Amino acid sequence: MTATAVPPPAVAPPSRPGYRSVYLWHWRIRAMHWIAGCCLAVLIVTGFYIGKPYFMTGGEASSHFLMGWVRFLHFTAAAIMIATGIVRVYWLFIGNRYERWRALFPFQPSDWANMVRVLKKYLFIRPKTAPHWLGHNPLQQLSYTLMYAVVLLQVVTGFAMYGMATPGGLFATLFGWVGPLFGGIQVVRFIHHASTWYFLIFLPFHIYFSLRADLLHREARASSIIGGFRFIREDVEFIDE
Repeated sequence: MTATAVPPPAVAPPSRPGYRSVYLWHWRIRAMHWIAGCCLAVLIVTGFYIGKPYFMTGGEASSHFLMGWVRFLHFTAAAIMIATGIVRVYWLFIGNRYERWRALFPFQPSDWANMVRVLKKYLFIRPKTAPHWLGHNPLQQLSYTLMYAVVLLQVVTGFAMYGMATPGGLFATLFGWVGPLFGGIQVVRFIHHASTWYFLIFLPFHIYFSLRADLLHREARASSIIGGFRFIREDVEFIDE
């Protein structure tokens, strides 16, 4: 299928003089972005609690089911996030040019050269020499590629630990190889916990650079993940347009 399978809205929002609007993100991508973000927040909080409960209610253990509810929330959020991940993989092949896999993975040699230029821009070293992208620049592409890899690692290690509750069950059978591969289930638990810190580091930077781009360039980059449109200056050339 081609990108025409998901056409943009017929009516674009009004833009300011000297600017034009470009439709970047289909509503499914925007919905998956926010659903995955909410699920990730729930997974982080509940995951840390499961690993080391930092508060308990009073009374006998039989009088409450706190850990059970926390585990339920953790597993539910994980299931929803996996579902959005499956849809996102599908959209890598039918989305528009900014949503497809070629726009998310820095495979070309030119991407790596431009990545250095983008990094210098973020470090305020010759910031005006970096090219402009409508979608994700190579540095963003690399961070998202790593994020997908970490999510996959979280899923595999999470299912391996989940299968321990029912030895001989489906998950124990499908993911029983994970423990021996990493040297034991305690190592698997450590990897599952430690990889969470990638998201705790990634999210503040993601939010900061999104807001920074909006404040500096006034091009509705952050709000494009809400409405789908981005406003760009007519006198700026973009290498991915």
